[in-house]
Amino acid sequence: MTHFVAIDFETANYRSDSACAVGLVKVINGEIVDKAVHLIRPPTREFVFTYIHGLTWKDVAKADDFGTLWPRLEHFMEGAKFLVAHNSSFDKGVLHACCATYGIQAPSLPFHCTVQISRRAWNIRPTKLSDVCQTLGIPLNHHEALSDAMACARIFLAANRK
Repeated sequence: MTHFVAIDFETANYRSDSACAVGLVKVINGEIVDKAVHLIRPPTREFVFTYIHGLTWKDVAKADDFGTLWPRLEHFMEGAKFLVAHNSSFDKGVLHACCATYGIQAPSLPFHCTVQISRRAWNIRPTKLSDVCQTLGIPLNHHEALSDAMACARIFLAANRK
């Protein structure tokens, strides 16, 4: 097995660069070796998705913005062959938009999508993260960035054991 990072973003609003939390889980040779979760101060105070993740401007107002935070998290990417996310086009879009907003070179790592993996490996439908985790018996506190990233790592690992 290889080295990868599972990643999950929560966003404040409809803008792709409005990340307000990120969860990261590093996996090497089938073992979870590191994890991190950080609140992020988005570029604006507008919060639309509080009803989904529970975060508000007050929660993130004193957090670092993405431009300050990301350089401290890049070590998570060192040696990784790819990133894993549920509905990976969303998380890839957020990562690339946040990098663009802050003038940061986005990681060129490919993404693997646990939605597609779950459909291929187990024919799970619907493939919302909560449905996949319930089917596979993976614990989940849905829309909490670290819990979602941990679930993605576990889904990927389970599919590779299958």
